[in-house]
Amino acid sequence: TRSIKNAIQFKQDRLQVIGKTYQHRVPIGLQYGLESGLEIRLNNAPLKKLSELAIELPLQFIPANCHLFFEQGPKYRRQLLDWGLFHVEPSFNFHWQSYKKVIQQRNSAIRQFKNSAEIQLWDTHLITHGEVIDAKRQQRLMDLLTEFKLIFPLLCPEFAGDELTLKYKNGWSKVVSLQQAIADSIERDKKLGYTRSGPHAADWSFRVNGYDPQEIFSRGQQKLFYLALCMAQIKTTQREDRASSILLIDDISSELDLTHQEIILNTLCELSVQTYITSTDRALVNVMQQDKDYARFHVKHGNII
Repeated sequence: TRSIKNAIQFKQDRLQVIGKTYQHRVPIGLQYGLESGLEIRLNNAPLKKLSELAIELPLQFIPANCHLFFEQGPKYRRQLLDWGLFHVEPSFNFHWQSYKKVIQQRNSAIRQFKNSAEIQLWDTHLITHGEVIDAKRQQRLMDLLTEFKLIFPLLCPEFAGDELTLKYKNGWSKVVSLQQAIADSIERDKKLGYTRSGPHAADWSFRVNGYDPQEIFSRGQQKLFYLALCMAQIKTTQREDRASSILLIDDISSELDLTHQEIILNTLCELSVQTYITSTDRALVNVMQQDKDYARFHVKHGNII
């Protein structure tokens, strides 16, 4: 469900989840009440920012329809990229949050029909944070591509040996700097009603032999592509001083035959990641039982057995 309210049992007024991170033994409590709303406690203290919880628990969710990664537009792809940066670059969240506030202020000035001089008061801060974000994204993508080149051929052997490259759009014309792009687009921004150029308009993709995977892949291959991306994220976020990742894979059997499912499981066993997998395919259970660290939770008539 998209609504946490619907996760509350019938005839109950709240739900509660309590846990503790394995690495740092940090207690975490979450409660959602029909009247009180959402309350989260981290290390026995009320949580002020969700980012404080996210940094303790690096978590990736792979939905059954993860092929939408190719269809939902640049925003979805930026979010995946920035998730990794949030966990490996301590300063990234500061620059990104600062950049978003500057963009909001600049756009507000544009919509209020302020003159160009007042709108451009925000440009220095926009450029300062924007250039840092762009540089960190480009480096992050190169790190991801390095690991992706190793993982994707394992999951999708039919593309082993093919050329994998990066296509990156930073959100403004590559022939000019961000400073120049912002200065040149002031009149266009006033007509549009918002700031068009900047890292908030960035996009990226990994190409296969120069082709967009969306154009040449089946749904199953798109799913393997996305799984490889998430595994590359895990490999590039592993640090001794950081919490291990958690991977949630919903309906792994969807779009994939048993051979590819077995390849995925074997690859996951080589990663430092705790994985939760849902499936209605009984054949998958026989494959997973080969792993000594495997545990099965069977849901039957609403009960976990």
